[in-house]
Amino acid sequence: MTTMTMSRPRTGKVIAGVCAGLADRYGWSAGKVRLVFVLSCLLPGPQFVLYLVLWALMPKRP
Repeated sequence: MTTMTMSRPRTGKVIAGVCAGLADRYGWSAGKVRLVFVLSCLLPGPQFVLYLVLWALMPKRP
């Protein structure tokens, strides 16, 4: 059994690669993940802070 960890890609990223990394991890389209993130920022909540935390915690791919 292999485990797939979340990591930020070196290519195909727009800002930090967090949305692209999440999309790769779960097999989703990076564009859809980015759209959902931008739309979620219109709602009250800590979405931007969560993005910053994921940026700090997710390693870059080698």
